[in-house]
Amino acid sequence: MLSCDSVLTHICLGANDLAASTAFYDAVLAPLGVKNMGPAGEKAVIYGKDKPALLVLLPANGEAATFANGGTIGFAAADPAAVDAFHAAGIANGGTDEGQPGPRDYLPGAYAAYLRDPVGNKICAYVFV
Repeated sequence: MLSCDSVLTHICLGANDLAASTAFYDAVLAPLGVKNMGPAGEKAVIYGKDKPALLVLLPANGEAATFANGGTIGFAAADPAAVDAFHAAGIANGGTDEGQPGPRDYLPGAYAAYLRDPVGNKICAYVFV
């Protein structure tokens, strides 16, 4: 699988309640080593490891945020324990289960978990063991 650094500069995810989405992403991304790098004005929060990579924001057009049908954003995990922690943190912070942590037989060596964030964006964490 490609890493985000190889093809993307950043990803934006819409939020309807920035505080709820920030609490969710603070919790699920911490086990993956991704930190809240602070606000970008009053309508966005920046996440990354060394540099900004993910923005969670209120849509600029003022309309409700919606999720992409068929879209999924995958985050790299260091080990299966980080995938487990990602999933547990998401459920505890307003997310919904889209796939319990465990091996994925369609990708040899993959261990993953899937969640929906408070808006319905589908995210996952993967490690290859």
